[in-house]
Amino acid sequence: MISLARALSYNGLGNAFHIAAINGGRHVAPLFAGLTVFAWSEVLAKADIPGRRDVGALRLRTIATKDRPCADFPLKTGDDYDPAVILDLDYWVLMVK
Repeated sequence: MISLARALSYNGLGNAFHIAAINGGRHVAPLFAGLTVFAWSEVLAKADIPGRRDVGALRLRTIATKDRPCADFPLKTGDDYDPAVILDLDYWVLMVK
């Protein structure tokens, strides 16, 4: 599921060539055959890599949903996840500057 969501949510993140760290994540709900997966990512932070001027790091949060397009960015309803959310992942990637 993580690979599928990450592949779907590139939105300009095609230069992210390496996952450097996974801060946390949650498989919120199951996914079954026949359902359609949608995903998006948001940039939470950016960081320089000491000693490197050609590469930097981005902290991303990727959200995947089942049978619900992400145009309205569903995530939580009150304290609970929206019923469509299947994955919530927080991680760092390396990016070419």
